[in-house]
Amino acid sequence: MITRRDFLKRIAGGVTACAGGALIPRIALSGTASQGLPELPAEVMEALPGKQALIKRSFRPPNFETPVTYFNTPFTPNDAFFVRYHLANIPNVNVQDWKLRIGGESVEKPLEFTIEELKSRFESVEIAAVCQCAGNRRGMVRPHVHGIQWGYGAMGNARWKGVRLKEVLNQAGLKKDTVEVVFDAADSGMIAQTPDFAKSLPIAKALDENTLIAFEMNGEPLPHWNGFPVRLVVPGWTATYWVKHLTSIDAIAKPFEGYWIKTAYRLPKEAFPMQERFLSQENQMNTPITEMMVNSLITNIESGQRFRLSQSIDLKGIAWDGGYGIQQVEVSIDEGKSWREAVIGDDYGRFSWRQWHFRFKPHKKGSYRLMVKATNRSGVTQTLQLIPNPAGYHHNLVQTIDLQVI
Repeated sequence: MITRRDFLKRIAGGVTACAGGALIPRIALSGTASQGLPELPAEVMEALPGKQALIKRSFRPPNFETPVTYFNTPFTPNDAFFVRYHLANIPNVNVQDWKLRIGGESVEKPLEFTIEELKSRFESVEIAAVCQCAGNRRGMVRPHVHGIQWGYGAMGNARWKGVRLKEVLNQAGLKKDTVEVVFDAADSGMIAQTPDFAKSLPIAKALDENTLIAFEMNGEPLPHWNGFPVRLVVPGWTATYWVKHLTSIDAIAKPFEGYWIKTAYRLPKEAFPMQERFLSQENQMNTPITEMMVNSLITNIESGQRFRLSQSIDLKGIAWDGGYGIQQVEVSIDEGKSWREAVIGDDYGRFSWRQWHFRFKPHKKGSYRLMVKATNRSGVTQTLQLIPNPAGYHHNLVQTIDLQVI
């Protein structure tokens, strides 16, 4: 077992290379705590079977986040992709025995599919998309809120390959009274009283052409810890809907009553600018979380690093949203008094993150407070004030880091 600090020391060379010529002395990596990412006492690096060492937030159920240095590439490696579970009993699914059942009161013809039948009977499609836990960055919310104390890494970007959910549902025949579609999985709690992790989608989202039953991730079979043999992929929406180890899909004629949709993962109504809403599950007080908020992250420099005067500093990062697309990324080097546009990289599709970079040359010694904000094509920009909510969801505060020029 190694600590995060030990891990950062080991990969210091790699971080320097990512900085694109910027001066990043070793002292910077072992010194000042990031303003945005507190050095939490329990932050420990540990590897699950088949995974690189990730930041362990809990072991049972396993919750491990990806170190930010892995976000310097367009797609997050499978063995470094974050792991998120609510339930501790996670079976190793034998694909030879596995079948996906399609049923429910609003289905004309219940069906079952093996993995080979899914692959052979339906067109395979691939979509690049960010998978992000709704509580990503919750550990930075002040005052403290309950839940896994995530830093920046409860997210990743991957190429997901599978079949369209709507085509599978259409083959089973949906009745006109369908309101929601419910998804259940092979994982379970350690005691009978634990609510089953089942989620539902509104029928419109279930029939969206981008909603997939995925069996590949970055060109390989899904890793066990990311949902083998198949998982639901709902591009643009938070990862709570991306049900892993999928076993059944049921079309129903009334709103689903399951705990993880009726009680958990809810937001104060109209607190966030969500354009896609889950109307059949809304009540007077709150609403289910749906799409991700526009966000950005610096990936190659940490707060507290030192640079020499007149040396160019290359700032790099990523920006993403709920699928509307990133319009621009802006950087301020004077605490938000002025903003300059960063250069946005390749576009892998509206659900993928966009890499960006920004170069500047300091002209005087001293402290620099850098800020980064992204705006999407709907005109929505990251916030300068955190939007409070009981579970600390949708943390998309403009990131700030402090640098020293010597």
